[in-house]
Amino acid sequence: MSLFGASSGFGTGGTGVFGSTTTDSHNPMKDVEVTSPPDDSISCLAFSPPTMPGNFLIGGSWANDVRCWEVQDNGQTVPKAQQMHTGPVLDACWSDDGSKVFTASCDKTAKMWDLNSNQAIQIAQHDGPIKAIHWIKAPNYSCVMTGSWDKTLKFWDTRSPNPMMSLQMPERCYCADVVYPMAVVATAERGLIVYQLENQPSEFRRIDSPLKHQHRCVAIFKDKQNKPTGFALGSIEGRVAIHYINPPNPAKDNFTFKCHRSNGTNTTTPQDIYAVNAIAFHPVHGTLATVGSDGRFSFWDKDARTKLKTSEQLDQPITACCFNHNGNIFAYASSYDWSKVGAHNTLHLR
Repeated sequence: MSLFGASSGFGTGGTGVFGSTTTDSHNPMKDVEVTSPPDDSISCLAFSPPTMPGNFLIGGSWANDVRCWEVQDNGQTVPKAQQMHTGPVLDACWSDDGSKVFTASCDKTAKMWDLNSNQAIQIAQHDGPIKAIHWIKAPNYSCVMTGSWDKTLKFWDTRSPNPMMSLQMPERCYCADVVYPMAVVATAERGLIVYQLENQPSEFRRIDSPLKHQHRCVAIFKDKQNKPTGFALGSIEGRVAIHYINPPNPAKDNFTFKCHRSNGTNTTTPQDIYAVNAIAFHPVHGTLATVGSDGRFSFWDKDARTKLKTSEQLDQPITACCFNHNGNIFAYASSYDWSKVGAHNTLHLR
């Protein structure tokens, strides 16, 4: 059966299935604007896995929807399908074979969207909004991990209404990442917990936060053998921490750096400091991208500890970003994020 069932390729003329595109958005770098962006702030982005032919991009938003676009080789985007929750969608991810998308919402549920049938069913339930969702593919099990503001981390077999496992956290889940066999969750009150996922998920270590302000985003990085070896953690105070799980020299190998700041450089001219909203690692080179509420994205080399490039400034915060599976495409979302007044939402590819 074709992707999205028989309804593939709808939308007529210049208007996609999601409605007309906005033309007044600010795009200083002339990157490709995604057709028919969501009608409210974009909370998450994810590209399809390498097992799928082509490139498909999903994006969740505060308009309660998750949308899927096909990104063609010429960079143009084709709206494919969408699914709805009854509250804002805070996170979304793909299954490893690309046949399903999992979505997490403020409506306290998570859904599984089967792209072949274009149907979505509820697979998880929490007592609070679900902030993070990840697919785990282990040799002996597969499951969906959900992290919620109800202070639990739950693991779901998608065929059962009850979780396989529920782990209590000290605080609300603010962000999480999974690269098997490792998961890391950052919580409210600057909590940081690493989990090991072999055989069955279990807490591995609690870490004192290297950052002094609220956690906003986290991304796991790999070593030269393609094994997860540490993570980058971003805060609302324009700073990122690079943290290795078992470094030879913790004091030397772990470090933090400032980013997404502007204007003043000393005490007489105060500096504008912005939140780091998302971090993504390049799948080939291991460099990282950060995006912030200053409306810029930057690329960094963590090993050389240098900044590679910073974008022009957009007229709105950048709220989400991701690379496609081979690192040829970088997607980022420009949206209102409550840090300043005025709003429109655009999605860009470069």
